[in-house]
Amino acid sequence: MPEDQHTPCENPLWPCAMTGAVACLAGFEDLAVVVHGSSGCYFYPSSLVGVPIHGTFLIESEIIFGTESRLAEVIGDLESRYSRIAVVNTCVPAIMGEDLGDLASGGRIIIVDSPGFLGDLEAGYRRALDCIAPEVDDGAAGVNIDGICRTDPFCRGNGLEARRLLNLAGAPVGTTFCLDRYDAAHRAAPFTVGTNPDLASGVGTSCGSLLGLDAVSETFERLSAEVDGVDARPVREEVAWADARITKACEKYLRRFDPPRVAIAAESAYASFAADLLDRYLGAEVACIAARNGPGGATTDFATVRRMIADAEPDLVLGSSYEQSIAPGAAFVGLTPPIRGRILLSSRALAGTEGALRLMDEVLNACASRSRSPEGGPAGLS
Repeated sequence: MPEDQHTPCENPLWPCAMTGAVACLAGFEDLAVVVHGSSGCYFYPSSLVGVPIHGTFLIESEIIFGTESRLAEVIGDLESRYSRIAVVNTCVPAIMGEDLGDLASGGRIIIVDSPGFLGDLEAGYRRALDCIAPEVDDGAAGVNIDGICRTDPFCRGNGLEARRLLNLAGAPVGTTFCLDRYDAAHRAAPFTVGTNPDLASGVGTSCGSLLGLDAVSETFERLSAEVDGVDARPVREEVAWADARITKACEKYLRRFDPPRVAIAAESAYASFAADLLDRYLGAEVACIAARNGPGGATTDFATVRRMIADAEPDLVLGSSYEQSIAPGAAFVGLTPPIRGRILLSSRALAGTEGALRLMDEVLNACASRSRSPEGGPAGLS
């Protein structure tokens, strides 16, 4: 199914709880994930998580007469290949109220009741993590990484960058939530750092976030105070180096071009990070932020986002391909899925020093290319 097609419970601008649960579970490499629902319920998360998952592909007769036998058949086909299987219940089986508890009685099957109507991606992600029931081993060495989600285009890059910074500071890596083996979730280290505060695991004592240069410095100062052997100095020096590089590049840009007027659409933590970075180094005018989630309320209605961007008349858009289509004359940097029309093979990060450097070089290159083009000037809005 193409990325812009979706099941009835899915909003194309931000996935529902069912997809969030699948994204969490699919991050455990030795855990089979079964979407218990229709083909549409399967294909939407399958197109986003980037790893094989499984489905029951329910049809009308099974919905009428009961779905348990079909689920048991799919589980039977997988049992010889996986030590554990996670079943994500979707809307129709959840509404039918079938009791699937007997299937989980042996301990190898995990039932995650996360139909789309329960909420957004973050709600489903946390619901699945609760079913995994992570455990902290007070004697475990290292520092956990959290905030990793298979639907995030920066998933692998954020994990690699977090590992690099921890190694730079002399801290071994504990468990990565959620990009690890299943058993690792049950021997997590006592302390944790995050790459995306919107998806904080709650496992262990949080020492802070790696999203933004100031946050990186503050987090490693806390780690050095809490964890024996962690030296914040090398990370502090790298943050200063990255800050100097970004400052120099932005000053050079501003000698030739005006600060951009910006529209941002993304998950709340990523949107806030991008807005702060653009304001701090470019003096950008952030005309609007359409947050996909957050305490202030989610902006996931396409018509509302279209109006916000049309009113903003941005020079630069950070968001998904949907926002890019609204302002085709603006410079564009991908910040949230879907990002179409580009080949993305490398492990790109938003977290850490490399994440800040990468975002700013994409912004500067996109804005400079637009300013040099014959069509430069106010963005054309569709």
